[in-house]
Amino acid sequence: MSTNVSAINPLAMAGDAVPTKMWGIDSRFIAPILITLILLVGQLSFGILESYPQTLTAIGVCIVAEIILSYAVSGKFPHLASAYISGISAGILIRSPEFWPFALCAAVAICSKYVLRLEGRHLWNPTNFAVSFMLFAAPFSVASLSIQWGNNIYAMMVIWLLGSVIIYRLKRFHITFTYVAAFIAFALIRSLWTGHSFLAEVAPITGPMYQLFIFFMITDPKTTVRHSKAAQIIVVLAIAGVEAILRLMENVHAPYYALFIVGPIANLIDIYWLSRKRTVTEAAA
Repeated sequence: MSTNVSAINPLAMAGDAVPTKMWGIDSRFIAPILITLILLVGQLSFGILESYPQTLTAIGVCIVAEIILSYAVSGKFPHLASAYISGISAGILIRSPEFWPFALCAAVAICSKYVLRLEGRHLWNPTNFAVSFMLFAAPFSVASLSIQWGNNIYAMMVIWLLGSVIIYRLKRFHITFTYVAAFIAFALIRSLWTGHSFLAEVAPITGPMYQLFIFFMITDPKTTVRHSKAAQIIVVLAIAGVEAILRLMENVHAPYYALFIVGPIANLIDIYWLSRKRTVTEAAA
């Protein structure tokens, strides 16, 4: 959620924007409020958190790290919506009996926002970068959220509603829709390739981790390409394609790693393309 959760970040989406109002509330607080409601629905219905203290640890580390790094880099006190979303995303997506993975994941997410940048833009989605790092670096201590929602369609509808409100505001429905359609198409291909049932291949997208991934992580305005909607759709198709390949290789963390691989490549190409376009425009002027 991550990200940037800044993430969702996965999820962070409004940390540096000029304040606007939505329902009479500062728009930068809308995403934190809705992601908190999603957490509560998921926790009360299915117990998606490892524990409340571990999630609070992730949130606390994100907020402290954001304040320290913001002061160190710009000398300003940051708006903490982005850090809060990064923390709550890490608390939801990381599974471990220990406390240190939550703290480390949170710290890596915030640090990546200030380090992994080019021309003022994030190359990686901070939360996705941090979660991918933890899953790769500490596989014996860390797992990712993978609990299924079960048969409670009403809880799922609440998640979809809240997620839709955010991506509607961000004008990112085309990204989520494209990813879902591509996942279903690749699930059919995987089913034909492996002989597994189609329902078994498509089932993961009904899980809580995927709801956060499709509504927040891949739609993060700070880490999606800016050239055009068509470019965003192409990138999402590439993410879904890489994920399908990783799933065929039986990688259970396929969505995180697919975004980790495709995201920065797409952003580098986007930065180069926009920079070249500006140069041509300035030369013509």
